Amino acid sequence: MEKIGDSLSKLTNSTDFLKRYEHLKNEVLNDKSVRLFLNENSSRITKEMVDKSLSKLYEFSAQSKMCDKCPSLDGCINMMQGYHPKLVIRGNLIDLQYEACPRKLIHDEKSKQQKLIQSLYVPKEILSATLEDFYQSDRGDYRMEAVDKATSFVEEYAEGKKQKGLYLYGSFGVGKTYLLGAIANELAAKNIPSMIVYVPDFLREIKAAIGDNTVNEKIEMIKKAPVLMFDDFGAETMSSWARDEVLGPILQFRMLENMPTFFTSNFDYAGLQNHFTFSQRGEKEEVKAARIMERIKYLAEPLLLQGENRRA
Repeated sequence: MEKIGDSLSKLTNSTDFLKRYEHLKNEVLNDKSVRLFLNENSSRITKEMVDKSLSKLYEFSAQSKMCDKCPSLDGCINMMQGYHPKLVIRGNLIDLQYEACPRKLIHDEKSKQQKLIQSLYVPKEILSATLEDFYQSDRGDYRMEAVDKATSFVEEYAEGKKQKGLYLYGSFGVGKTYLLGAIANELAAKNIPSMIVYVPDFLREIKAAIGDNTVNEKIEMIKKAPVLMFDDFGAETMSSWARDEVLGPILQFRMLENMPTFFTSNFDYAGLQNHFTFSQRGEKEEVKAARIMERIKYLAEPLLLQGENRRA
């Protein structure tokens, strides 16, 4: 039986193999990126180094660099998705190291930002909202005012600084919740965490939490968010307990600690006060309603948001 070594020797010395090898070598060495690397390091690279490192040079040339051959991050053609090769010199060899590609860096940055935005019961599409899209959807003057105020808040935000949020009110489908998401994303880009809470579902969960004694824990999480955003304030069926034992303490804490708070609502201030005045049992509690309204007015500046109903 012929030895394996002898068989390999015959194979590598065959005319066909040598032709294929030379063709592959020429193809690799004519690669624009490979030539650039070899020229830039010509004083350090010898012909022997090139011959010994041909497999690495081929691996480099066959892959996408700077996403030039990939349609998307999911469609990455490289050996490691989201990473592209870079040629380096290690000792007497040319080697590869892999680095995150531009699309991977953008993806990771977005993921990092989204982790800064906590949301409870809010549609996922809201978490990709932008101020530009909000304005482009309806270029009215009232839209520009909202964008200006939102931008000013983000630019001027500083932890512990007394700074009012916005009380965004208006009819259904004009973009109030979307604007909250856009502000949250602007804050996340500056590494400022925020929390968006859909109030009706939050209050239902708080009520359910009475059974497992986690009410205080959930309220603490909400009231200490650096920037808190209450979505659809006033859409809940109001009870004296929810107003006085849940919402009241959260707003009181944030008022005393100068923690910015945003609201969206279909009610203006007068309508919201009326909503808080009458309990589920029909009791009229004007003093308690006025107390919670004072906290809201301290925390947020009212802004009417107009436009077409985009849910219709």
